[in-house]
Amino acid sequence: MTTTDIPRPADVGSRRSVSRKRPRRTATGGLRQAVSATTLLWIMACLYGFPVLWFILSSLKPSSDLFSYPLTLVPHNPTLSGFKAAWDSANFSQYFINTAIVCVVTTILTVGVSCCTGYALAKYDNKWLKFFFICILATTMLPSEVMLAPEFLVVRNLGLYNSFAGIILPAVLTATGCFMFRQFFLTVPDELVEAARIDGARELAIFARIMVPLSRPIMLTLAILSFQWRWNDYIWPLLMLNDPNKFTVQIGIQSIVGAQNINWSVLLGASVISMIPLIAIFLVFQKYVMGADINAGLKD
Repeated sequence: MTTTDIPRPADVGSRRSVSRKRPRRTATGGLRQAVSATTLLWIMACLYGFPVLWFILSSLKPSSDLFSYPLTLVPHNPTLSGFKAAWDSANFSQYFINTAIVCVVTTILTVGVSCCTGYALAKYDNKWLKFFFICILATTMLPSEVMLAPEFLVVRNLGLYNSFAGIILPAVLTATGCFMFRQFFLTVPDELVEAARIDGARELAIFARIMVPLSRPIMLTLAILSFQWRWNDYIWPLLMLNDPNKFTVQIGIQSIVGAQNINWSVLLGASVISMIPLIAIFLVFQKYVMGADINAGLKD
């Protein structure tokens, strides 16, 4: 190599400056990306929202218009007769009270037990706790139908058949709730716990005064999910309950359906009525769910 082949310092600097330059996003490209993402989201929203819209509008149609040809989306003669017939044909007020009792009690117990379990799994180093956590995660790999028979036998032998306790207790401990709280408490630095111990705080005080307030976003999110799961639960209450006065809403809707003939207008009205509490809860708490930072714990 001759001396003329050696790159000059100025040339090296110019190459570095060129290599450090990043391609700038043009205004047209950014707008195109934004429009594409917005369009895709609108398409997805229409795909998911159209069946729900059709379902709600169909509940406002009279029975004679439900299967008339050609099918119409908007009812020509909207009526609330299906809602009134559904409410009068079944003891819906009692069904709502029963379901509310089951959902509220189960949600409170689920959040409390999951919070305690998640904290223990995240902050205590013990081989049995790790084995216990693996067992909890293993339950998520089993279909829920597989667990029905052994759960039913256990609850029946405990004398809880045909009672609200038989519905509530098996649903308290959920793998999803334990996993959510464990992952959250892992983000909280151990130095915070150690500092509290050095200051003389006991374990229960550390958990109740420090960890529980930090986990409010997770508690609220799990509470809404648990309430929704229990409200829409059908199989387990159907197995456990035999007294019509203890039926939940979903079993009450099933009792409307006849063996030979189905009154679709009444069934649609009852189904829409069962959705109202869930929609109301979501509208009230959506700002907390949307604004909840699940990773709001103190990070290292």
